Amino acid sequence: MSVLRLNPPFRADHIGSLKRPAVLLQKRKEFEEKKCTREELNTVEDATIREAVQMQREAGIKSITDGEFKRQMFYDGVFNNLDGMKYLPLAPANMFMEYVPDIAAFKAHELGAASYICESKIKRTKAFYIEQYESLKAITAPEEHKNIKITICAPEWFHLRHGPHAYPKDVYKNDDEYFADIAVAYQAEIKELYAAGCRNIQFDDPLLAYFCAESMLTGMEARGIDHAALLETYVRAYNDCLKGRPADMTVGLHLCRGNFKDGVHFSEGGYDRIAIKLFHEINVDCYYLEYDTDRAGSFEPLRFLPKNKSVVLGLISSKLPKLEDKAELVKRVHDAAEVIASGAEPRSKEEALNQICISPQCGFASHAEGNLVTEDDTRRKLELTVETARAIWSDA
Repeated sequence: MSVLRLNPPFRADHIGSLKRPAVLLQKRKEFEEKKCTREELNTVEDATIREAVQMQREAGIKSITDGEFKRQMFYDGVFNNLDGMKYLPLAPANMFMEYVPDIAAFKAHELGAASYICESKIKRTKAFYIEQYESLKAITAPEEHKNIKITICAPEWFHLRHGPHAYPKDVYKNDDEYFADIAVAYQAEIKELYAAGCRNIQFDDPLLAYFCAESMLTGMEARGIDHAALLETYVRAYNDCLKGRPADMTVGLHLCRGNFKDGVHFSEGGYDRIAIKLFHEINVDCYYLEYDTDRAGSFEPLRFLPKNKSVVLGLISSKLPKLEDKAELVKRVHDAAEVIASGAEPRSKEEALNQICISPQCGFASHAEGNLVTEDDTRRKLELTVETARAIWSDA
C-alpha cells in the first residue's frame, strides 16, 4: 500500500490551463494564417508564459504550469506526436460515436471536428511534453522544479470518440493490442519527464466522467456495447501506462464533464457509478474532481476514497467570473471530510481533512479561446483558492 502523497498535490491547487492573453491569441491567429514565423510565435508564447508563472506565484499557487499556452486544446501533445496516427482536418460524421456526450453536442450544433485516428502501428519516436517542462524549468527557481505540473492527454481520448473506427483491424486485432502500444509510449514519456526533473503529472480525462452520464450508457447499450467492459479496458490502459513509474513522482487524474470554449459542458452525473473503480483500481495518487455544481452529484462517492490517496475538490468555477463565498467553500470542505471520515474505511475527520485539497473545477481555457472569464478573473479565482485553503489548513 502506497503512502498518502501531498505537496503535490497542494492544499491550493489548479488544473492547469489559464486564460490566454489577447496578444497571444492574435499571434497564434497570425501564425495559422502564415503571417508570422514559428519563432515569432514562440517569442510571444514565452513572454506570456513568464507573466503567467509570476501571476501564479503572486496568487500563492505552487503547482506552476505554463497555462497550456503552447497548445490549442488541452489534449494536445500525445496523439499528434505519435507515429501511426493520422490527422483528419475534418473527420466524417460517421466516424464519431454519437453516444459520447461531447460528440452529441457537436452534432447538435452542426460543428465539424478535426481528429486523429490510427492508421498503422503506434510508436513514440519523439517527446510529447519534455520541451514544455524544460521551458518551465528555465524560468523557475531550482526549488520550484519539483512542483511544476505537466498536464497530459488521457490515453483513451480518441478511442472512445471513434469506437470501431479508432484503428484498422489489420493493424490491431483488438483493444488490448492497441492500448499495449499506447502504454509503451506513455511509459517512455514518463521516464523521460522524470529524468528531466518532473515530479508532478496530471492526466486530464473528462471521458471517465462520461461513464457517469446516463445518456452515454443508454446510447452504448442501444448499440450493443458493453460499457462496463470498456471501462475495465480503460482502467487497464491507465495502469499499463503507469507501469514502472517512479515512486517519487506524483500522478494525478482530473475528471470533469466538459469545458469547451465559453465554458460549455457536455455531461452530467455523479461519480457514484465509477467511484470504486476510480479510487481503488486506477493506480494514481490523487484525484482532481469537478464539484462546483449539482451536475457533479454529491460528496457521497468520496466514502470510497482509500486512506492512501488524496482528493482535490474542484469547488470554484473556472467558467464564471463571480467569486464564490469563502465561508461556503470552507463548509463544503468540512462536509466532504465528514463523508470521507464515515466512509467504507472509517477514519477521524482530521485524517480525512488531511486527504483533501481544493482547486477550481477545471482549467480556465481548455480550448485556446477560453472561458467567459478575464485574466483578472482568473487571478482572483486562484487567490480565492489560496485564501480558502489557508483558512482550513495550517500547511496551505
